[in-house]
Amino acid sequence: MAERFAVLGAGAWGTAVAIHLAKLGHAVSLWAARGESAARLFAARENLPLLPGVPIPDKIAVTADSDEATRNTDNWIVAIPTAFLRPTLSRFIELATSRTRCLSLTKGIEVGSFLRPSEIIAETLAVKTVAALSGPSHAEEMARGLPTSVVVAGTDREFAATIQHAFGTARFRVYTNRDLIGLELGGALKNVLGIAAGICDGLGFGDNAKSALLTRSIVEMTRFGVALGAEAATFAGLAGIGDLMTTCFSRHGRNRRVGERLGRGEPLDAILAGPQVAEGVYTAKSVRQRSLALGLDVPIMSAVYDVLYEGKSPLAAVQDLMARQMREEG
Repeated sequence: MAERFAVLGAGAWGTAVAIHLAKLGHAVSLWAARGESAARLFAARENLPLLPGVPIPDKIAVTADSDEATRNTDNWIVAIPTAFLRPTLSRFIELATSRTRCLSLTKGIEVGSFLRPSEIIAETLAVKTVAALSGPSHAEEMARGLPTSVVVAGTDREFAATIQHAFGTARFRVYTNRDLIGLELGGALKNVLGIAAGICDGLGFGDNAKSALLTRSIVEMTRFGVALGAEAATFAGLAGIGDLMTTCFSRHGRNRRVGERLGRGEPLDAILAGPQVAEGVYTAKSVRQRSLALGLDVPIMSAVYDVLYEGKSPLAAVQDLMARQMREEG
């Protein structure tokens, strides 16, 4: 059955999801935060900077007007970076109702509050039904119809089922999961670890180092997530190891690219001057604060923090990780 969706956020992922849903016959509006951005998308019918060569169907309503974007729909899809999520959602506070249901595509953790995107959405919009979708799903591939599998998690099973059926195709497989905490933490933590993987690439290390990094990264993600109420099994699935592998190996990965440039010796300010947000840079700070408060041992994510915020050289960070006291693997 066709649904009506408002996609809030016209970045690569928001645009890709809007295109995907429109092709399936759903009524879709795509909201851009700035009027000039909406005008360019409307005129070109293409997200030229982020998804060149992927046409935006004419039936997608592109707008920067919050009321126009959400009119006549109770299904909102939020694709806004965590760093801008709360202030951007403030434009929609008066438009949300008791019937509004939100699906978060955002991956990150709010600095200071340590709230996950679904918690920020629920708190800001005062809505009760919030789910999140995650997994190995680069917009560049999904928008072009390449096979992709993801997972949607939320406490409202009916809404999760609605998303599963509305999104699912022979090329886009959607699983469901009840562990919203684990799904969102997996999507956030893998960005920090993606920076670590990029540092390995930038320093010229080989497959041995990167495979070991990913293996120990899953241990850290699971340890951190379980301490915050997530289920360990979630990190062995699409929202955990699946998303981590894509982030750490793909040429599309923004966080991996940040790490690679750091490993090559480029300054962080220059790296972050581009238009796309690397969520792992902000998440690393949140993870550092929470891991210290809980007494959690997360050496790889701590090393990423030291490189980003303490001026530690990437090579020194790796050397210190390798020189840690020997121990049993379990």
